[in-house]
Parts: sequence; structure tokens; C-alpha cells
Amino acid sequence: MAEPQTDPGALLERRAVRLTEQAGDRVAAVRRCGEVLVELGAVTEEYVAAMLQREQSISTYVGEGVAIPHGTLSGKEAVRRDALAVLRFPDGVDWAGSPVSVCVAIAARGDGHVELLAALAQILLDPEQARELREATEIDDVLRLLAPVGEESST
Repeated sequence: MAEPQTDPGALLERRAVRLTEQAGDRVAAVRRCGEVLVELGAVTEEYVAAMLQREQSISTYVGEGVAIPHGTLSGKEAVRRDALAVLRFPDGVDWAGSPVSVCVAIAARGDGHVELLAALAQILLDPEQARELREATEIDDVLRLLAPVGEESST
């Protein structure tokens, strides 16, 4: 079986998938998501603050155990390139009363995040795909599940 290709220009790089993260609360989870985007070189440190600000103003929880942390409009200046990061929290994180086990962090310069959110929503509307994402223990599984998100945003 061929290994999925990792295009450095892809929205979701192999190294952006972290499946064994831990966070005591949603603030720590959002901060960790931002740190991964910084590690990828997709954003500057300022974007992490914009992500935390977004979470304070409106929850990024979208259902099915998934949250989509992203920055505020003013944080777009801290985005170097569009990117995704997927962090799985096997022990779960309390997201204002809802359990979250997966965060899909988004960094987008323009309106690309709207397409990303729409593609991700389609995955989450399928309970089986949402379960697979929450329970994924292999990077290849996450890349396969989220391939439509990357394809949607590149059109």
C-alpha cells in the first residue's frame, strides 16, 4: 500500500497531525493548537492570542466531539500561509460543558476558512466519519478522512 503523499504546500501536513495531546481545559487546548501552527511556520505567535480571543468571544465547538479553533479577523495578519493542524486529545477536554476529543485548528489569510469549515462540516454530518476522526490513532487515517477538506480549499 502506497503511503499518502505529503505536499509541503498542502493545508494538512503529516507533521501537523498530533494524536496524543493533553490539555486541562479548552484554553490550554486552544493554546496548544496555536503552538502547533507556529511550529509549522504557518502563523506567528500573535495568532495564538487571536485564537484565544476568538474562543473567549464565541466557542469554536461544532459538535460530534470536535472544535475548530481559529483566530479573529484581526489575527489574519499573523497568518503566513493557510494551514490546518489536527490535535486529538484522547482523554477529552471540557469545552464549556461539551466533551471535545479532536481540534482542527485553522489558519487562513483570506476567506479560505469558510470553504474549510464547509468541507469539515460535511465530514462531521456523517456520524461514522466523525467517530473515525475522534477515534483515529494513525496519522494516515486522519489524512484520509480530511482529504476532502484539503481538496475543497484548493479549488
